[in-house]
Amino acid sequence: MFSAPSVQAASSTSTVKVQVNDELIQFPEVQPFIDNAGTLQVPLRVLSEKLGYQVGWAKQESDIVVTLINKQQTIQLTTDEKQAVVNSKKISLESSPTLYQGNTYVPLRFITETFGSPIEWNEANRIAIVNVDGKSHKPAWIAPPPAPAPKVAAVAKPSVSDQIVQTANTFMGTPYVWGGTTPGGFDCSGFVRYLYEAKGIDLPRTSVQMYDEAGTRVMDLKAGDLVFFAAGSVNHVGIYLGNDQFISATTSRGVRIDSLASSYWGSRYVGAKRVL
Repeated sequence: MFSAPSVQAASSTSTVKVQVNDELIQFPEVQPFIDNAGTLQVPLRVLSEKLGYQVGWAKQESDIVVTLINKQQTIQLTTDEKQAVVNSKKISLESSPTLYQGNTYVPLRFITETFGSPIEWNEANRIAIVNVDGKSHKPAWIAPPPAPAPKVAAVAKPSVSDQIVQTANTFMGTPYVWGGTTPGGFDCSGFVRYLYEAKGIDLPRTSVQMYDEAGTRVMDLKAGDLVFFAAGSVNHVGIYLGNDQFISATTSRGVRIDSLASSYWGSRYVGAKRVL
């Protein structure tokens, strides 16, 4: 039994091949196919010529009666009938002979094995190998390897700093609460500490402690750096976003984005620290 696409699908391709001993059979006009029952059907004329069968046929109403003779065996087949007559004995078939595209097709395995030639099915190359000489044969045709699947560009995982920036933006508008350290309300250092702690980075509790103790001072700012502001002493901290912008929890409007270049924040800016 072979794997079975529909008759129409199989017959429209040339993926099924037939080999006799070491020789690949050429089908110049129509091709073999696998029918719905999983039976390999081959054009009668090419098969009989290649294997030296004597062939006779007769029209019987709308059917074709085919007689094949080889040595002492005689096979009689009728198109669209699932019964064959072998030396006057009726035998059931898995698939009947059929007329397709103006050609008579017969079930290959039944014919050759009835005449004493076993078949090996090579799935990797989709070849039926008829061993007329009784020996096992390797495929005479090797299917080309399938085309490699197109490479899918790997999607880069956001860096920790990018993840912190993305998360920070989700808290826009969260109200300011003195001493607040939760999404219910933040003060400036509570907001920064909450975001970094979620990524496993422990920071001091207050803005002045962060400025004095955490990370490394930097001049070339990158997203995720901490930016500090002072009115006499350090009293505010935010997270740099890029393009001179930072996000922080402000007393007036809660979590918001501001510009380092603004007159208010620019005049109070005292430096930045990198903790990542």
